Amino acid sequence: MSNRAIIIMVLVLIGATAYLLIKGDGDIDMGGEKHGAEAAHMEDAKKDAPAAPAAAPAAPAADAKK
Repeated sequence: MSNRAIIIMVLVLIGATAYLLIKGDGDIDMGGEKHGAEAAHMEDAKKDAPAAPAAAPAAPAADAKK
């Protein structure tokens, strides 16, 4: 494949990606990790979540060779 064909393919893919992002009505936030008031807080979801079932007791370990 020639360099010209590769450049054209890359430009087409960039254009298609931009079109889909703009027309897709997706709420895309490219701002990175959030801290502070704008961050999504998970504490409320944790309160409403059911408790995890208790783990079964572990099986006894095999006797070690002496």
